[in-house]
Amino acid sequence: MRFGVRIGVDPGDARIGVARSDPSGVLATPVETVPRGKGDLRRLRRIVADEEAVEVVVGLPRSLSGGEGPAAGKAREFAQRLAAKVAPVPVRLTDERLSTVTAETMLRDQRKGAKRRAVVDQVAAVVILQQALDSERATGRPPGELVPVDEAGTAPPEGVEERHD
Repeated sequence: MRFGVRIGVDPGDARIGVARSDPSGVLATPVETVPRGKGDLRRLRRIVADEEAVEVVVGLPRSLSGGEGPAAGKAREFAQRLAAKVAPVPVRLTDERLSTVTAETMLRDQRKGAKRRAVVDQVAAVVILQQALDSERATGRPPGELVPVDEAGTAPPEGVEERHD
């Protein structure tokens, strides 16, 4: 098992849930909810640096059959931009099927409204990261798939505008 803090990320259209692991990679805990939009990747880069993270795990929403739809495409594009921002810290995509449903179930009788949605995003990030940590412990291999970054540590290619910074 590798040593070091991992950051879990649940990217949504309005908010990004963030979680962290302990340095031994056993337990995931919530960190914060980052509003989606201008400055979101910069904030995530700051969290990764502040936590001295060795890896970032981003949830990849697959269908129950394992296929990928538009939401998975958005997550892949987000993970690529994040990987460019946090390089050389590696970013991995992991299957997050049912993480939000699990988070909602865990919080069913908790807070209401916007505060609850923010907490659900954090708990979904905890679920994603905990599944990745458990998978690595069970298999001895890093979870999911590594997001490639070019040698210069940049993405997207020149001439392609970033929607979020």
